[in-house]
Amino acid sequence: MSENEITGVAFQRFLDEHKLMGARCQACGALYLPPRPLCPACHADAMEWAELSGRGTLAAFTTIHIGLSAMVEAGYGRDNPYCSGIVQLKEGPAISAQILGVDATKPESIAIGTPLRVAFVEQGEGKEKLIRFAFQA
Repeated sequence: MSENEITGVAFQRFLDEHKLMGARCQACGALYLPPRPLCPACHADAMEWAELSGRGTLAAFTTIHIGLSAMVEAGYGRDNPYCSGIVQLKEGPAISAQILGVDATKPESIAIGTPLRVAFVEQGEGKEKLIRFAFQA
C-alpha cells in the first residue's frame, strides 16, 4: 500500500493528525467524503487526496436518544441525546456526522443553515483510542 493510496487506514491516519481529507477524481474533478478509491461519476481509479477546509453548514439533523453502542459508551442515551446531521461542506460534498455545540434536548433550538466547523473527538484510551470527526456549531 502506497502512502497516497485511498484507503480507510490512510483516512484514519489523517484523522489522527486532525486533518479532514477527501478523495478527488483526477479524471473528472469530483470530490468525495468519505474518500473512495474509485470515482462513482466516471468510474476512473485515478483518485488523489484533497484536504478539506472542514467548514460547512447544517443541511438536516435529527436527535438520537437510543444510539449506537459506541455512543452509549460515550455517555449518550435516553436522558442525554445527541444530534446527528448532514453537513454540506464548503467544497461541495455532504457528510453525516455528530453535531456538537447544540442542545439535543431542545431540537427546536437547532437551525438548518447553522455554520459548522470540523472537530476531532477522541474516544477510548491506550491502544483502543480512536479519533473520529464531528462538526461543531
